[in-house]
Amino acid sequence: MAKRMKALAESYDKSKRYPLAEATALVKKTAKAKFDETVEIHVHLGIDAKKSEQTVRGTVVLPHGTGQSKKVAVIAKGEKVKEAQAAGADFIGDADLIEQIQKGWLDFDIMVATPDTMKDLTKVAKILGPRGLMPNPKSGTVTFDVERTVKELKAGRVEFKADAYGIIHSILGKASFAEDKLAQNAQAILDAVLAAKPASSKGQYIKSVSLACTMGPGVWVQTGDAGKKD
Repeated sequence: MAKRMKALAESYDKSKRYPLAEATALVKKTAKAKFDETVEIHVHLGIDAKKSEQTVRGTVVLPHGTGQSKKVAVIAKGEKVKEAQAAGADFIGDADLIEQIQKGWLDFDIMVATPDTMKDLTKVAKILGPRGLMPNPKSGTVTFDVERTVKELKAGRVEFKADAYGIIHSILGKASFAEDKLAQNAQAILDAVLAAKPASSKGQYIKSVSLACTMGPGVWVQTGDAGKKD
């Protein structure tokens, strides 16, 4: 594995920052695994992550999806159940689903809940929270707009949030995607990150951007174009 990674890393200039289109092409070339590797984007921000007012988070619908199929569970009542069904939610319920979760069922990737069901969901908050599955208004998963939200999630909506080091890590797509589709997905994420810039953030906002596939080395991306939108 070490020899393989060394060979891949030596196939391009690791110190160079490439235009987005070139970077996606290079990442595709480093995808040599026997499975369809996931491509990720990592954005290092010039924020003070310890300050709550400089938290950077949001959601974005990738124009070409993630290449992954998400199982969406919805906790809702009344007419909102019909909306969830129409949107293609995988699991829909109320007290019955909450009871299943209490018994250990977690066969879904993301949960959407209407505001009027959140009181009941507190019963399983200790189960869902540590796994990142608890619906959250900030991530858009607590909403009465159930149909639109479920459709977006199924189509490839991703959530991003800067970690304790001020770095955003997000899925970009699959190595099998065409180069232009990966580049367009990356630009959509960068645009959303730029739009989420905290008012109190000063200086250089986007410090660095890199792309990498699951088993490959990182490729640095030029940040000049993104910076112009800052």
